[in-house]
Amino acid sequence: MQMEELLNIVTVGHVDHGKSTVIGRLLADAGALPDGKLEAIKENCKRNSKPFEYAFLLDALKYEQAQGITIDTARCFFQTDKRNYIIIDAPGHIEFLKNMVTGASRAEAALLVIDASHGVEENTRRHGYFLSMLGIRQVSVLVNKMDIVDYREEVFESIKEEYKKFLKKIDINPQTFIPVSGMEGDNIAISSERMSWYQGPTVLEQMDAFKAVPEPENMPFRMPVQGVYKFTESNDNRRIIAGTVDAGKIKEGASVTFYPSGKKTKVKTLEVFNAPKPKQFTAGQAAGFTMTEEIFVKRGEIACISEEDAPNVGVRLKVNLFWLGKENLKLDKPYYLKCGTAKVEMRLESVERVVNASDLSCLMRQYVEKNEVAECILKLDRPIAFDLAGSIEATSRFVIVDDYEIAGGGIITEALKDLDYDHKNIRWSGDAMTEAERSKMLGNSGLVVWMTGLSGAGKTTTAQEAERRLIAKGIPAYVLDGDKLRHGLNNDLGFSDEDRKENIRRTTEVAKLFKDAGMVTFVTLISPFEEARQKARNSIGDNFMEVYVKADLETCQKRDPKKLYEKARKGEIRSFTGIDSKYEVPKNPDLVLDTQLWNEEECAEALIGAVMAKIKR
Repeated sequence: MQMEELLNIVTVGHVDHGKSTVIGRLLADAGALPDGKLEAIKENCKRNSKPFEYAFLLDALKYEQAQGITIDTARCFFQTDKRNYIIIDAPGHIEFLKNMVTGASRAEAALLVIDASHGVEENTRRHGYFLSMLGIRQVSVLVNKMDIVDYREEVFESIKEEYKKFLKKIDINPQTFIPVSGMEGDNIAISSERMSWYQGPTVLEQMDAFKAVPEPENMPFRMPVQGVYKFTESNDNRRIIAGTVDAGKIKEGASVTFYPSGKKTKVKTLEVFNAPKPKQFTAGQAAGFTMTEEIFVKRGEIACISEEDAPNVGVRLKVNLFWLGKENLKLDKPYYLKCGTAKVEMRLESVERVVNASDLSCLMRQYVEKNEVAECILKLDRPIAFDLAGSIEATSRFVIVDDYEIAGGGIITEALKDLDYDHKNIRWSGDAMTEAERSKMLGNSGLVVWMTGLSGAGKTTTAQEAERRLIAKGIPAYVLDGDKLRHGLNNDLGFSDEDRKENIRRTTEVAKLFKDAGMVTFVTLISPFEEARQKARNSIGDNFMEVYVKADLETCQKRDPKKLYEKARKGEIRSFTGIDSKYEVPKNPDLVLDTQLWNEEECAEALIGAVMAKIKR
């Protein structure tokens, strides 16, 4: 019976260590070849007076058979009683390292092949390091060509001991070391009688022992936007957001947020070309959908379900990368970084360390040479959305383009703050219109209403109702909500005490400008620290009003509209106010809105009354 479970396995190792032979023999011994395939290749070898090799089952390119090396990655499909497999045979020659990395990047497990007669070589260690960097932790080491060393146990144990020490340094704990002979078939699909000293699994048994990774459809939804298509027919005005679903699933009616813009809408209809509309799209499928609210979305953004974990957004990335370019990767030179469908200009900001993938020694210099691995900080010219390594594979990996060629790639390990803010050469220009003149012409003065309280207290809900009523009266008003700010202006900040203070500082500067423009600006931030709120008051000056939206922790946890308390209790969110970070109740607020005693309408009425008294319309 055909199984639904699928596992991608890559075979890697130094050139001529027998990767293709091992996989070819596995396919033959397990009866996975099409009828007549083996005989046809043997007959072809006979006609050309060339000895038969099992590697020829995979090495389909003419140049590969002529030279006896694997140039490109070959993929074959294979099935056992347990699951389906895609086996990726990656090249071992150093000149084709780019192809090896490309092949390995698609895998969830690896078979790393070592020639028993040659032992651990440079590319053996380099390939092991790349597996570690790409996050592949399910590894089995095959010590091949045991027939050449007369199946001696001491040769196997020596290689095992040496390579195990190396792998430990790069955080790989191989599940098995298996002595095999790809040419003779020992321990490939059938246990070898010539190595009775070995009692472990065969290669085939080890493949079935690997664990399947979580299905991508059960992860948070990610769909990089490939394009937006507008129909021009008079009877068809659809605008379809199109792309491939990298993770998760989506249905009609789902609330969607696009990153890095933070724009939101809902899925109106699912769309597919020349086929019946599906009930949902899942990971791996090409997808399209229309929106209930027509917002401007462009290629490079990532569509996410609003209620699910959001991706990171930023312009400074800490990465592990491998460099395969003709010229060195160097500081200040413009390159392009591609992640998902986003393509942005980038520069190398700094090199943390260059790692020799063979012996793991480190060099401290500010450039990266061909075939080197490095920990670096990259600076982009505009924000992109991304995930971190170890979460969602497709949106945590990137490639670097230099002069129209892919010259490197890697994984994103950390989102960093943008430190380029420099005000040394900036001066404050004089206003063309004074605040008093603007207030006289508008009929009201600007005001900052700083609304503080625990998450779930009702800050934004109350502010939005007050905003709606003030605009109906002809008074310009706007809500600066904490979530909006963290999607854009403050997307590089976390939730440490220092980041919270910086969040408030930036928001204060924006609110001050809105006040000068004559707006009634509702700032709805938890803003847990009294000192930070006082700094905001002092910075904004006149026409500042602090409102304490009061609700105790128990009430807020019961409401928990964003499920943040639930995540904080599970340890999924750190430094969350009220759980593992304190909240300082305002000492002298201008207004207290007790949302446990008053309903939304009563709170809005009280707030508008206080605002009207302040702006003196």
